[in-house]
Formats: sequence, C-alpha cells, structure tokens
Amino acid sequence: MRMVDLIHKKRVGEALSEQEITFIINEYTAGSIPDYQMSAFLMATFLNGMTDEETSFLTLAMAGSGEMIDLSAIAGVKVDKHSTGGVGDKVSLIVGPVVASLGIPVAKMSGRGLGHTGGTLDKLESIPGFQIELSKEAFIEAVNTNKIAIVGQSGNLAPADKKIYALRDVTATVDSIPLIASSIMSKKIASGAEAIVLDVKIGSGAFMKTVEDARVLARTMVDIGTRLNRKTIAMITDMDQPLGREIGNANEIRESIDVLRGTGDKELTEVAISVAAYMAVLGKVFTSFEEAQEAVRDIISKGKALDTFKRFIASQGGDSRVVDQPELLPTAAYHIEVTAQQDGFINEIQAENIGIAAMVLGAGRAKKEDLIDYAVGLTLNKKIGDAIQIGESICTIHANRLDVAEVEAMILDAYKITSTQPAPKQLIYDVIE
Repeated sequence: MRMVDLIHKKRVGEALSEQEITFIINEYTAGSIPDYQMSAFLMATFLNGMTDEETSFLTLAMAGSGEMIDLSAIAGVKVDKHSTGGVGDKVSLIVGPVVASLGIPVAKMSGRGLGHTGGTLDKLESIPGFQIELSKEAFIEAVNTNKIAIVGQSGNLAPADKKIYALRDVTATVDSIPLIASSIMSKKIASGAEAIVLDVKIGSGAFMKTVEDARVLARTMVDIGTRLNRKTIAMITDMDQPLGREIGNANEIRESIDVLRGTGDKELTEVAISVAAYMAVLGKVFTSFEEAQEAVRDIISKGKALDTFKRFIASQGGDSRVVDQPELLPTAAYHIEVTAQQDGFINEIQAENIGIAAMVLGAGRAKKEDLIDYAVGLTLNKKIGDAIQIGESICTIHANRLDVAEVEAMILDAYKITSTQPAPKQLIYDVIE
C-alpha cells in the first residue's frame, strides 16, 4: 500500500476502505508518512469530503492510535459530555455533580482552554489545591466512591488526532465536517465513554456560525457514535452571546456554585439542566427527557448537587470550603466598570470578542505555553434584550492591573446598542438523536 495512491484515490473522490484509512493513521503516527503527503490527503478530504463509513473508520483509527482507556472497573453506564467550545461555557462544572447525584458515574477527561474558549481544567485549577492529575487507579476509585472525577487527558490519548490537528491548523483544512467530527469523537471513544451527549454551539462565539452547519456536524457525530455502538445525542445550543454572566476561571467557578444553589443565571441553568437530563436518559436512570429534567431540578433545589460538588473537590485535593466561602477563590485587585455610551437596548454581544478581551486580561491563552491568571475576568451586567441607559455599567472588568483601556475598547466594540428591543434569544435550537 502506497500513500501516493491513497491520496490520488481521495483526490478523485473515491471512498477509502477501513484497511486503507487505518494504514494512513498508523503510518503517519509512526512518522513513516511525511507531513507533505498527509497535508495533500487532508486537502483532498477537505475538498471531496468522506462518506459516513469513512468518517467512522477515521474516528476509530485515531482513537486506536494511542491508549484506549478501560473504564470497566467503574459500575454503571459511563456517560460523557462534550462541548464544541464557547465563551463562559462552564456547563461541565454544573452537570458533573448533578448527574453524579443521580447515581450516574461521570468519569471525565477534559482539556485546557486556548484562544477565546475556556478550559474546564483551568477553571478547576483556580480552586486552591485542586489536582487534575490522578493515577488510573485513583481516578477509578474516585468515580466509584463519589460518582465523579474530572482529570486531564492522557498524553497518549488519540496521538494521531494531535498530530493531524496541528497540520490542519497550518494547511487551512480545519473546517471540514468529517475531520472535525472524527477529531472530537476519537477522543471520546478513546477515553472509554459508553454514551455521549454533545453540546454543539452556534453563533458569534462558536466555531459553527449557522444552525444548518451545526446540524450537519451534530448529525455526523451522532452517526459516528451509533456506528461505533455508543449511544449518542447532540444538542445545538446558542453561543451568539456568552453563556451565563461570568468569564474567567475563578469567576466561572463562583457562577457554577450559584447555579448548583438554584440562584444562578437563568439561561445557563436551563442549558445545564437540559444537558444533565439527556445524560441521565443515556445513563438509563430515566426513560424520558421530561422525567429526567424534573429530577434534575429536584436535585438542585434540595442542594444534593452542591454536596456532591463539595465531595468532588475534596476528593481531588481541593479546598471544598470555596463552595460556602467563594471569597477563598482567587480575586482580582481591581474592578473597573465599562459604561454604556448611549441609551437603548442590548441588541448584540460579539461573544468571540468578549472571550478575546478576557484572554488579553490573562484569563486565557493565546499560545499553549502562556500562563493563566485565575483571578481575572469579566462580569456581564447586561445581556441581549436588556435595557440600558447612558453611563450605566454593561460589564465589570476584574483585573490585576489598572491599564485596561484596550480591554475596555474591545468590550464596547463587542456590545451593539439599538433603539429597539430584539426578540428573545433561542437557547436550544435542535436535538439530534
């Protein structure tokens, strides 16, 4: 088998076999196929696409290129969730304790943030003492004891995906549905998930900008999961503005605690409840979404999820007192108000620009090696549809420096104020099963 023949086959639009795709992935991971040939293959795939069968073969080959996590020692159906990324998306921090409180094991491997999107691990590490690295044995024990553990991804999890993604990034082949879907699903398959809930974001702060594109990606990933014997559901949810009101690591822990108390942002709470309910259905605790949704609301109202969150933090070395004393979390030195320049209604918030503003403050990374300041971030005092008067605060900057003029300008540019009130935003556009 020769790589040049397989490139030609894909270039003329022919489908590759499982054996051929496995050959490409194994040989590229081993270093036997050079970057220039893989680049040609990726461009041919970008231009001609892949069949559903090919995409499943690619997913399985990338998952099998490294360690395949065995979670069979954990009792129950292992349900994972994945978000395609956004600004202020702290849903994993909320649904984990909720689902665990229902007796469903949450054995989650998460990543760090890069660019305008935040990472679950960075948020958890803002809790003093919290450890995101556990041995496999300690990870399994934590899930069996508390029904939840969240750790960093193994360095050998889907290594082919890491190599290929780096190449896609510099060859303008990132936004290919088969390549995106197989990249996401390969890590979920390798991490041992038996069932998967996917949160596909659309809008200004998301990778997918339209419902139609998001629906194609969601359907592709659900089909992959089904072909590989994983129960999979995809939700398409709004990211035309940040989710919730807090952006920044410690800030988002505080907001997650508020939601678990039942006092959090309404939109964030509704998305989290829906994700948790679908996880509960896939975990076979409930047969209907409506029944599961009611149970999730009950779990939150009775404080059970908050108690689970405390145990989860303590089990991974964190200071669980932060749940009742959020002032123990890192806090910025300065709090600077950004005020409206005109009267009207908030018509638009460019979520990506808000995420970049938070990154410039130090809440995120422009490059993988950048350090994070856990204390800094933004509080959105006004969201789409809210009335605003000139001089009223639209956003609070939490900073450890006073020179934030650049950040303030970015925020003002991200907010669009008009004289008419816009229609309410739709939170959940579709569910693909």
